[in-house]
Amino acid sequence: MHSTTGEIPYIRFQRAIREKRTLFREFRIIPPFNSTKDIFCLRVERMVNPYRKVSINNLELKVPGAPLHERIQLRISPDKESGVSEVRFWYRDNFLGSQKVKNSELNLVQP
Repeated sequence: MHSTTGEIPYIRFQRAIREKRTLFREFRIIPPFNSTKDIFCLRVERMVNPYRKVSINNLELKVPGAPLHERIQLRISPDKESGVSEVRFWYRDNFLGSQKVKNSELNLVQP
């Protein structure tokens, strides 16, 4: 029992959901994104070179289908346990592909 409202918090919360008087919303991935890795990630922009590659910390990554000499967004989702990061390539709300890279090769965060 809550001292101020005189109600049980769980029951009050359930009633607020039924009456649509709560600020809590169901988590949904809004298009064009198709994964939580596109939302909760590190973001970096890079220019595509004539060989359709981008460079990040002296590591070149191939980006098939990327427009030449345009800036694309790299969305990096590191996984500390496996030691591998997934780099997802985006250009103007279009997913171009992804590539897995060792965290040690990316060298993004210094301990």
